[in-house]
Amino acid sequence: MKLVMMLQEYCRLRRKSVEVYFDQAPAGEAGKRQYGQVRAIFVRESSEADQAIFDRLHQLGKQARNHIVVSSDRQVQQAARAVHARVVTSEAFAAEWQKLVDDEPDLDPRNRLLTKDELEAWENLFKRGHPSDPKD
Repeated sequence: MKLVMMLQEYCRLRRKSVEVYFDQAPAGEAGKRQYGQVRAIFVRESSEADQAIFDRLHQLGKQARNHIVVSSDRQVQQAARAVHARVVTSEAFAAEWQKLVDDEPDLDPRNRLLTKDELEAWENLFKRGHPSDPKD
């Protein structure tokens, strides 16, 4: 939910809407939920978020070129480029978010910046599809 909250703030500041995909939703928790301008897609355990992203890109058809895919996963990037969507790495998006925070000191303090360790854990999650530490 921390990521969703951060993305809500991003959407407010950038006047955009986003979709975010999460792997391994527990039984009964899979599905789509709307949080303001953030649409969260929780992919069931038997599927992968990457496949859901591929399906969404193909569903968009020619409209995919009007979308930006944020991912450092090479297969996701390749699929996005194949349908002419713009690709931004997770690291570049994090840098953009940091610039937004620097430019907007009035950001809600509950949406604090991630620590370097937290940011690294999120990046690992997106790269590998699961946390590096089972306690996370």
